[in-house]
Amino acid sequence: MPMPDDDPQELRLLAIVPAYNEEGMIGRVVRDINRNAPDFSVLVVDDGSLDSTVAQAEAEGAIVLRHPFNLGIGGAMQSGYKYALAHGYDVAVQVDGDGQHKPEYLPEMLEALRTGTNEADMVYGTRFRGDPGYKVPIGRRVGNMIFSIVLTAITRQKITDPTSGFRMVNRRGIELFARDYPHDYPEVEAILMLHNNRLRIHEVQVRMNARGFGRSSIDYPRAAYYMVKVMLALFVGLLRRRPDAFEGTPPPSTGDFPAVEAGAEGGGSA
Repeated sequence: MPMPDDDPQELRLLAIVPAYNEEGMIGRVVRDINRNAPDFSVLVVDDGSLDSTVAQAEAEGAIVLRHPFNLGIGGAMQSGYKYALAHGYDVAVQVDGDGQHKPEYLPEMLEALRTGTNEADMVYGTRFRGDPGYKVPIGRRVGNMIFSIVLTAITRQKITDPTSGFRMVNRRGIELFARDYPHDYPEVEAILMLHNNRLRIHEVQVRMNARGFGRSSIDYPRAAYYMVKVMLALFVGLLRRRPDAFEGTPPPSTGDFPAVEAGAEGGGSA
């Protein structure tokens, strides 16, 4: 299903910003999206933060969904995709609340999603087709390389940065991820889901920032767990029969969502 040929201003565009205790960066992230991609509405999914993340997001005019407790990045993103599906958005993009993803690339990613040679259902930003923009720790580079080799073999297309969360999907991608989304370190598994459902993937070179505030939640024990868990998930995914081309799912009821706390729908600041 190719993207409509409509002007981007006629498409309903949503930036989903998962955030957990990101009071030091969330306001800047929302402002950067509004400045660089004003046609995108901004939805902050607060994943049980204990600081002033919600207040900072509200102050910048973002729509806010609140989880009563922390569900992890996968749970936060699935809430965002469910919101996008229920509210009729055509495109949704993940922009992490820690400031690593640069909203200046959103117009380029949208253009690739709309005009990609393979009618892409997802476009993601890769750090590893050029200068990544910051020094990526060696452990992450090695892990990413392993996943890249495995997914490239599975999908039969070059996947250079499978751990990148900077990804944009069309309506079919929204429908798939609203129905089912990996909850524990989801990026790699989500690519396999797209492949298993015959959705197409395209990548564009981006530069990213080093984390702007706080520290990563992935330490060495979690990194080891991540590698084992994701490799097992990929193995299980390979055993599943590929279905016919994904046809989408009916919109979920609005009762599936946390309450909308603040902000107005529409691009730019309120």
